[in-house]
Amino acid sequence: MNKTHKSARLMEILVVEDNPADIRFMSEIFKEGRLANRVTAMRDGDSALRYLRGEGEFAGAVKPDLVLLDLNMPGKDGRKVLEEIRKDPLLSHLPVIILTTSSAMEDVSLSYDLQANSYMVKPADINQLIKVGMCLDGVGLALVAAPPQAAKPAHKSRTARGS
Repeated sequence: MNKTHKSARLMEILVVEDNPADIRFMSEIFKEGRLANRVTAMRDGDSALRYLRGEGEFAGAVKPDLVLLDLNMPGKDGRKVLEEIRKDPLLSHLPVIILTTSSAMEDVSLSYDLQANSYMVKPADINQLIKVGMCLDGVGLALVAAPPQAAKPAHKSRTARGS
């Protein structure tokens, strides 16, 4: 029998995803896994930022504990959303996990350059996606990709002649 621990508090998760099927699927995964969370979904970057900032119709919205962010959305894409989150002193502390179909190295590198906490490629297989959803409880990041290793700059030694 799979139960949520009685002392667990609801984890507030903001899913920023333009595909309604993916939103529904992620919500079902969390429910199926009986993970202690509440999922709020935004279908575009502008709405997500207004929600996070508590602006307009989102005044008084609960700040999420975790943001799951798709990169490829119409309008303000996930890259721009991540950049704005990191520049905002009231939001910069939020853990942001990129959850996208892109496995392109330039997307992975840019996401880490913009200070994403993690980068996950949406698996095509349902069982793997369930594992990803289970892994997100408590921001457990066991199944996520590690940031790419930055190339170390070559040390330029000064010589007496070059000074």
